[in-house]
Amino acid sequence: MTTHAAVSMWRRVQSMLWDTGQSQPGMQTVRGLASLPYIHDSLVAFVRTSSSGKREERTRHEGIVRSIIMKTSSVFTLWRHLERLEGIPLLAYLRHAQGVFSGALISADFIRLFPQTKHANISGITSSCFSLGAFFGCIASFTVGDRLGRKKTVWLGLVMNVVGATLQIAAFHLPQMILGRLINGFGMGVISSTCPVFMAETSPSQLRGKLVVLGSVCNTVGFCLANWINYALYANNGPEQWRFPLGFQLIFPLVVAIFLPSVIESPRWLLLKNKHEDALEAVAKLHGKSDALDDKNLNDELASISKSIQEERKNRAPTKDVLLFRDPNQNMRRLLLSCGTQLMQQFTGVNALGYYLPTLLIQSVGVSRTYARLLTAANATLYLGAALVCLVLIDLVGRRKLLLYGSLATGCCYLVAAITLKEAVIHPENQKTLGSVTTAMFFLYYFTYGTSFAKVPWVFNSEVNSLGWRARGAAAATATNWMGGFIVVQFTKTGVDHLGWGFYLLFSCFCFSYFPIVYLLYPETCRRTLEDMDEIFRKDGRRGVLVFRDPLLTQRERPQALVDAERRRIEALSDSEGQAARATPGLLLGV
Repeated sequence: MTTHAAVSMWRRVQSMLWDTGQSQPGMQTVRGLASLPYIHDSLVAFVRTSSSGKREERTRHEGIVRSIIMKTSSVFTLWRHLERLEGIPLLAYLRHAQGVFSGALISADFIRLFPQTKHANISGITSSCFSLGAFFGCIASFTVGDRLGRKKTVWLGLVMNVVGATLQIAAFHLPQMILGRLINGFGMGVISSTCPVFMAETSPSQLRGKLVVLGSVCNTVGFCLANWINYALYANNGPEQWRFPLGFQLIFPLVVAIFLPSVIESPRWLLLKNKHEDALEAVAKLHGKSDALDDKNLNDELASISKSIQEERKNRAPTKDVLLFRDPNQNMRRLLLSCGTQLMQQFTGVNALGYYLPTLLIQSVGVSRTYARLLTAANATLYLGAALVCLVLIDLVGRRKLLLYGSLATGCCYLVAAITLKEAVIHPENQKTLGSVTTAMFFLYYFTYGTSFAKVPWVFNSEVNSLGWRARGAAAATATNWMGGFIVVQFTKTGVDHLGWGFYLLFSCFCFSYFPIVYLLYPETCRRTLEDMDEIFRKDGRRGVLVFRDPLLTQRERPQALVDAERRRIEALSDSEGQAARATPGLLLGV
């Protein structure tokens, strides 16, 4: 291909992928990637006419064009949806209180100021009260989340985070430190139960997993940053060694507060509250449209959501029936599944390492304090890399397979760590070598956990619940997560002191037990729309609790049966009620 032809091709790619003529003034947006087949065909035709070589050369150029289009389209699409969300719900995940506090616990000035933390039980309470506060924050989100909406609930969490962090920075007495951690945890519980739902409701099904995981990746960035700050300040023996890291966390809620007013409210929540015009406007903004009244695709999307809400309202059961599993939408089963993923996440023992890794490396492995901090920071960096791997795998592999792989991998890591720690007790002359193996297992655990249980539960519990129960289901699941974290952190120090290597063997058994649970009970949610999940769990489908024999519930690709069900929902617009809904969006709800 000549240089002139290559330049011409690039200009044509630009003109087809980027369209500034229909965007708002000063904005440049990616044009609808639904037109990619047109772009692909045009470029291939262009190559055929522009290449001056032999047939083999033309074929090679066509292959390059196909590869470029397929590889760049997902990047363009992901970037566009990040732009739509203004990136703010992602930032709400940025917390590093857990990573920061692991360094504070071994700070000389912190121990001097709070000598009570030398005792295992007091140290456990001081650490785990953050998780206890987060549990109550989730309960608050459960009760007010649907009334306030997604944005206002996030505001509530941000305010509590600022108050809690300020109390911790200024603490000179242990009760004040505990109160600050309780309030900080409360705010994080509100945010962590709201943001995954917020993002899931404003994301397309093909990118929903990536976007929710990307939000959780921001969490990991904060955790990684906290550990490196701890290491950087190790030589400082004054109060700055632990007060500065605790104060640094204030940056994140303040940044979020600046941009949150510009975030688009969830159109699904707006429809749930009968705010039809606002919902139409929100959907239009999410799709980069200035006027959605005459856009068939957007009206069809609203119609599908509205029809699903109508069906849910028609089949709504009293809370008593939901709790007794007599609900035709199976909301209790869905809630238990989402709570189950969060319980499994915590009882992989991640917070046992997250809060106490420096302490465990010093006490169980026998490394120095300086080296323990360095290893903890390096481990956090590896954890961040694992989170980025999960970002790629979450939609490529699916939710089920990642959880299945994670249960086996994390179980093996704990098993080897327990064996090496036991051998180190029996053969102390080999402690250095065995300690290196144990440390490597902690690192490998974090990598395998980071690609599976660290991210998948947050995606799953934002997808599996029905719209009417989504905020409550996410709040209940996240409350389960934080309560599980409270239990694990509270008893980690005592468990290591009394059980030694047996403490890690206990977590190994937990991890291995998750494989049959996930395999038998957990459906795949990858590539399904949120309305597809209602179709899957509706009792008139007569699907049992065990999912492993049903391809519709386990395959990664979206089943044709669900595509057909969505088409039937949209075709419901052909009747008189649907005609009215097209004329005035929202009338399908009958209000």
